[in-house]
Amino acid sequence: MSYRYSIFTKPYKNLSMDDLAQKVRAMGFGAIEYPLREGYQVSLGDAENGMAELAGAMGKYGIAISSVASATEEWAFAACQAAGCKILRIMASTDPKARYLEWEKSYIKFLEGLEPLARKYGVTVGIQNHFGPMVSATMELKRIVEKFDPKCVAAVWDAAHSGLAGEREEQALDIIWDNLCLVNFKNGYYRRVNGPEAPYAKFEPYFTLGRHGAADYRKIAKYLKERGYKGDICLPAEYSDEGLVDELAPLELAYVKSLFE
Repeated sequence: MSYRYSIFTKPYKNLSMDDLAQKVRAMGFGAIEYPLREGYQVSLGDAENGMAELAGAMGKYGIAISSVASATEEWAFAACQAAGCKILRIMASTDPKARYLEWEKSYIKFLEGLEPLARKYGVTVGIQNHFGPMVSATMELKRIVEKFDPKCVAAVWDAAHSGLAGEREEQALDIIWDNLCLVNFKNGYYRRVNGPEAPYAKFEPYFTLGRHGAADYRKIAKYLKERGYKGDICLPAEYSDEGLVDELAPLELAYVKSLFE
């Protein structure tokens, strides 16, 4: 089975649409995840036409817009539709002042309000797991998305954040399988950022190449192939050393491809 590989274009906000398309193609990707946010190639004031223009610029180089990271207002759904994009990726930030299960109920109600927009525009709201005060563990993500038709609300499973949560790869994917719309191949690990003389240890995540993070890409790829995963493979290209993106992203793509092909 052949797979399509996408890259999150967040690091390339200052390139023109054409230059962005050329860069993505030169790096070997067939699709992008686009950050539809202020300061990037598409103006939020004219997002629908801008995304259609971006899709045209990408299309000249055989590149699709497979997912968009943006807001959840109706204009974002319309912009995704105009670009032929089927996934609007978001993350679920929890409320530290509320009890978690009470917050969960309110967030599910919020997502219920997005269902009509998802159906109207043919765009799936993809919720990504993320460390910190967000929905981070895969089972937390499952509890939220399992309430919905996967065509409307589904899961974007991120290997790095699953690894930071200490999850076993096959178990996590098995939990979320029926609700899965996209897989992020990103990796990281916790490292201590203060010395032993500090009164308390402090750890922060460090994002790096797939071979060096807490999640085992080999196990993830094996599971996805065995289950017949049909979605895209997204490489967020987010590293703690941001200056190495151009160097590391092609290396990561080559490694991930070697596991699938």
